[in-house]
Amino acid sequence: MTAHDVVNLVDVLLGVPRREATVDEFLAGDPDQEVHGVAFTMMATLDVLQRAVAQGLDLVISHEPLYFHHREEWSAMLAAETDPVHREKSAFIAGHRLVVRRLHDAVHDTRPDRIVAGAAHALGWHGFERADLPTVFDIPATTLGSLAEHAARAFGACALRYIGDPGLPVAVAGIHPGFWGFEKNRAVLALPEVDALLIGESNEWETAAYAADAVSAGLAKGLIVIGHVPSEQEGMSETADRLAGMLPGLPVAFLPTADPFRTLPG
Repeated sequence: MTAHDVVNLVDVLLGVPRREATVDEFLAGDPDQEVHGVAFTMMATLDVLQRAVAQGLDLVISHEPLYFHHREEWSAMLAAETDPVHREKSAFIAGHRLVVRRLHDAVHDTRPDRIVAGAAHALGWHGFERADLPTVFDIPATTLGSLAEHAARAFGACALRYIGDPGLPVAVAGIHPGFWGFEKNRAVLALPEVDALLIGESNEWETAAYAADAVSAGLAKGLIVIGHVPSEQEGMSETADRLAGMLPGLPVAFLPTADPFRTLPG
């Protein structure tokens, strides 16, 4: 099978129409190249690409971009400037004849959203989602501090942070893994019944500042910032598991992306 054949099969298996304007496209390599193995990953970092090569997987299907911009708009600029990181990464891809394909919009367009469902599964919240608000969950009663600790363990998040009173009672929580933006984050956090929102990341002058102001205003709200990579990891892992048995005759593996952040001791 060629890389193009595999991607077409993945699209069929996901069963959602492709957007007219989409980021789901080939980012590197020759789509007509014969494929010997497929690596699914949350983000095609150089570390992930190196591990793919070590396992003989030459088609890398990544949820996030290859060259640091959602629409890959910086690739030409980085190449023109001979940026040292771009140079090393692109040389590695070319030298090992890797093909890299984005799989972002399609997994978010499935119903339920596979990335949200994966995050809920990691937290043990399967079946707790509201029918009318699929990113809002009625969860067993807890506190904001306990929920933050649970999320850090569940996602393997090395640098999770939260805003709010650790003793805040939480029974209704929203999940926005990855980066959804302030407009969507605010809409959920402002709902009277929502006690806390878990997100991958945000611009700190937007959602984080809004949550901090909510706390200062005496509103019973909390925000948990998991980190972009760990928040979406489980969704891509489950997507890989679902598709692995349907890709005939090919080795298929999920390669986790390492959480790049660390915190200082104490």
